[in-house]
Amino acid sequence: MEIVENLFKGFPELWGGGVAHSVMILSLVITLGLCLGKLKVKGVSLGLAWILFTGLVFGHFSLNLDEHLLHFLKEFGLILFVYSIGLEVGPGFFSSFRRGGKALNGLVAIVIAISLVTAIAIFYISGSPITTIAGILSGAVTNTPGLGAAQQAYSDLRHIDAPTIASGYAVTYPMGVLGVIISFIILRFVLRIRREEEEKDAERGMGHLEDITLNTFSIEICNPAVDGATVKHVHDLLKRDFMISRIMRQNQNIKHEVVNGHTELHVGDTLLIVARPADQDPICALMGKLSDIDWNEQNSELISRRILITRSSINGKTIGQLKIRSQFGANITRVNRSGVDLVATSHLKLQMGDRVTVVGDELSISHVENMMGNSLKRLNDPNLIPIFLGIVLGCFLANVPFFIPGIPERLRLGLTGGPLIIAILMGYFGPKYNLVTYNTISANLMLRRFGLCIFLAGVGLGTGHDFVQTVVSESGLIWILYGLAITMIPILLGGIIGRYVFHINYFTLMGVLAGANTNPPALAYANEMTPSDTPSVGYSTVYPFAMFLRIVTIQILIFVFG
Repeated sequence: MEIVENLFKGFPELWGGGVAHSVMILSLVITLGLCLGKLKVKGVSLGLAWILFTGLVFGHFSLNLDEHLLHFLKEFGLILFVYSIGLEVGPGFFSSFRRGGKALNGLVAIVIAISLVTAIAIFYISGSPITTIAGILSGAVTNTPGLGAAQQAYSDLRHIDAPTIASGYAVTYPMGVLGVIISFIILRFVLRIRREEEEKDAERGMGHLEDITLNTFSIEICNPAVDGATVKHVHDLLKRDFMISRIMRQNQNIKHEVVNGHTELHVGDTLLIVARPADQDPICALMGKLSDIDWNEQNSELISRRILITRSSINGKTIGQLKIRSQFGANITRVNRSGVDLVATSHLKLQMGDRVTVVGDELSISHVENMMGNSLKRLNDPNLIPIFLGIVLGCFLANVPFFIPGIPERLRLGLTGGPLIIAILMGYFGPKYNLVTYNTISANLMLRRFGLCIFLAGVGLGTGHDFVQTVVSESGLIWILYGLAITMIPILLGGIIGRYVFHINYFTLMGVLAGANTNPPALAYANEMTPSDTPSVGYSTVYPFAMFLRIVTIQILIFVFG
C-alpha cells in the first residue's frame, strides 16, 4: 500500500518524487485525457483538450510533478509540437499566397485582426490582466500553440509564469469549438445560402479554389485553326498550364501514343486534359467542345498509375530535368503534394513524398517507378537529422534579441517562434537545396501529438491548484462570455466580408473560417455539410498562414501590453 501511495504522491527520499512517480502521473493524465477525447456529442469532440482538463483535476488534488521537471516537460513538448507543425506547413507556406490563395489568406488576416481588436477592446473595458485576455483569446480560437507562445512570451518578458493564461484557455476552449459551429449556422441564414447552387460551384471547383485545384475533362478538337498545330504551339497561344494525359485519333487505329510538345493535333482528335477549373473554358474555346467519352472503354496499351517519390536523388529536381518523356516514353500529368494537386509543368520541382500521376505503357511506368523509388518502406525510415538540426537552429533563433519601439525590454522569439520559423524555412527551402526534410504524415503526426500531449498535461498539472476556484467563481462565467465574443464576432464579420467582398463559395468559406481558428472540429462539421472536399481544400490553403499569425500576434500582444 505504501508503494502505491508513493507512486501517486511521490517518493519523499528522491528528487522530484522519483522517476517512476513522474512518469506514471504524466502518462496517467495523458491516457485518461485521450480516452475522454474519444467521446463525441453530435459528432463534436474536444479531442486532445481533455488532456488539459484531466491535468487540471490531478493538479487540483496535488497529484503533481516537481515544478522544475514540469517546466522542462512543457517546453520540450511545445518545441516538438511547434517544430513538427512548421515542417508540415513549410512546403506549402509561401505557395499558398499564389493565385487563388491570396484572397483566402487575406480574409484570414482580416479575421485574425478582428479577433485581436476584440480582445484588446475587452482588455481596456474590463480591466482584466493581459495574461487572462491572452489565455481567453487562445481558448476562444482553439489555438494551442498560441497558448504556449503566450506563456513563453510572458515568461521571457517578466521572468515568471502566469497561471491565468492556461486557466483562461481551459475555460473558453469548449465554447471556442461550439461558437464557430453556431456562427456557421447563423451565416447560412444571414447570407441566404442556396445549398444546391453552392454545391454545384463547389464540385466544379469554382470560386477562389479554381486556381489551386485540378479538373480532368475530355475535349474533341473542332477548331480548324488548331488543325496541324503542335501541343507546344497551343500552350504558347493559351499561355496557361495544362497537361494532355491521353489522345485518341479520329479514323486511325493508333491507340498507344504518349503526348509531348511536338505532338500534332488534328480536327476530330479527342484529348483527355488535366487543368485548373479556371482554365477549362479558355481551353475549350480554342480547341473545340467537351466530350463525354469513357476512356476506360478504349482499347489502349496506355495506363495511369500514381507513383510515390521516395528516392532522395529526385528531391529538388524539376520534371523537365528528369526527361521522362524522352527516356521512358511516359508522361507525368499531375503532382499531389500534401493533399493539393499541382499541374505537372516542366519547371515544377519535385519533393520527397510527392505522388505523381504517370501515363504510359506498363514497361515505361515500371522504369519510372525504379527511377523515383515508389517504396513506402524507404519513407517509413524516419529522417531525424533535419528534426534535431532544426531544433538546434530554432533554439539559437529563439534567443536572438530584438526591439519593438516603445518597449524597453529586449524581446526574443522564444521557444515557440524560433523553432517554428526555422521549421517553415527548412520545409520550404530544403528541397530547393537538396536537403531532405520529408517525413511521412504518420511520423510527423506522431511527433506532433506526442509533443502536444506532454505540453497539455504539463500545463494542466501546473495550473490545476487554483483552476476550480476560478471556474466556480463569477469571473469564470464572465470569461466564457468574453471567449464567445472573441470567437463569434470575427467569424460572423469575416463570413460577411468573405461573401460580399471576396465572393467566396459558402463551403469554401466555412473551411477558410475554420482554418483561421485552426479548428478541426469546425472543419469536420463543414465536411459533413457537403460531399465536395472544398472545405478541406480551403482549410489546408490558409492553415499554414493562420497558424503562423496566431503564434506571432499573441506574442506581440503580450510584449506590447504585458
